[in-house]
Amino acid sequence: MSPLPDLSGIIAWSRRAEWRDALAERLEQHAGAACAAAGIDMSEIETLLGDYGASTVWGAAFEDLLTQDLPDGRNLAEEYLRRRGWKESATTRDYITGLRHSRVSLYEVTAVQPGEWVRLRDLIGGGEPVQVMERSGSRGLRLWDHIATRVVPMRQHSVVSGVLMVFDHRESEALRAALRRIRSRASREAVSLARSLKSELDRRTLLRTFAPEQLLEQAAFLFTNHWLATRLRAAQGLDRPWLVNAEGDPIAVTRVHFPLQPGVATERLRGVLAGLAELREEDPGFWNWLAPADRKPQRVPRRRGTQALISTMEDGSLVLGTLCLAGERLTLEVNSVARARRGLAMLAEALEGLVGPPLIEHGEAAGTPTGQGPPPAPSALSPEEQRALVLQTLDDHYRRVLDEPIPALGGRSPRQAAKTATGREKVAAWLKTLENHAAHRPPDDPIGSYDFAWMWRELGAESLRR
Repeated sequence: MSPLPDLSGIIAWSRRAEWRDALAERLEQHAGAACAAAGIDMSEIETLLGDYGASTVWGAAFEDLLTQDLPDGRNLAEEYLRRRGWKESATTRDYITGLRHSRVSLYEVTAVQPGEWVRLRDLIGGGEPVQVMERSGSRGLRLWDHIATRVVPMRQHSVVSGVLMVFDHRESEALRAALRRIRSRASREAVSLARSLKSELDRRTLLRTFAPEQLLEQAAFLFTNHWLATRLRAAQGLDRPWLVNAEGDPIAVTRVHFPLQPGVATERLRGVLAGLAELREEDPGFWNWLAPADRKPQRVPRRRGTQALISTMEDGSLVLGTLCLAGERLTLEVNSVARARRGLAMLAEALEGLVGPPLIEHGEAAGTPTGQGPPPAPSALSPEEQRALVLQTLDDHYRRVLDEPIPALGGRSPRQAAKTATGREKVAAWLKTLENHAAHRPPDDPIGSYDFAWMWRELGAESLRR
């Protein structure tokens, strides 16, 4: 398949004096709010985001200009085709015409053949998924990605436009919520105005005026501003959530390594650990450190940008950390410095005479709750065996998760949420997020090949996997 048509001619035309101000106004509309929130000038976008960020914003404004009529009735695409279209190929003329009548929307990738085509479901306008030819951008797209773009009809097939903005699922929901609020507010104001003017237009007719299709024709700048604001916050380091554990302590993965004393048998050490009521053995070399049975995760005060990471067992027990015995070393891993101190105090008496002075390793804040990741695979395992171990650990983890409260499901477990139609919709969105994150793992990462199909079946949500 050939690449997108060459638009250099109409781009040069847009820089003529008669269109320059209109394009500048579009650029301000598409980027002004995001830049103001970031405290930067529009000229700094390229400095923070590079050429890709700057060209995406410019391209979004340019494509929007092609769809709009100026106050005097002129349209850039129509005028260019009338005066210079004879110089362009039939394919380029068709593409410009398609852009002229296109609208931006938010799409979900429901299938992808890298380098050839993608199937997109319109999350705003609805309808059946559409398959579009896409050569370059599809190589980086994964199942359930959310993208903002324009679907441009051509003579034999449809294509996506030259501007493609990827949104993660949280950003996508924020954008859709903003569009719903705008439509609701606009329709209420229109109905109120009609009543004050004693208009004969009924409510149904007015609401059709603010249908998703009509809203999207005028709201392209909202997509760009949302996308740009997120990227600018990330570039400025402002989008990192403040991660805390069940006690409200800042997340900082901490490992305490205890070297075994010479001559100490591992069986003796296992026997000592078996006598600690706080530990629950999962296998001969791995224990979960649990909070007392009567202690539940406390309610962490909610504040903007704060995310609580809480790990529990199937019976609801709060996981405080893990212990792993590998070779001649016992390692305690927790997710905060405060828990490391508590863990040292808990183990001090039991390990006396069995281990040497501990070595404390402080890591970075992490997004995976302690106790949910697999223990390190012994180096003696082959790559195939390590892969099988990781996949089995994921199976075990997700089987527990189906019965654990999930914040995205309103604090209900996936099984509980799946009992209602509304809950199943939320479960489907949650499962898509899991699959999407896994699909973006590196090619050699076994997590990327994990098959989530059994979870869809077990939760009765297979019909929503579309």
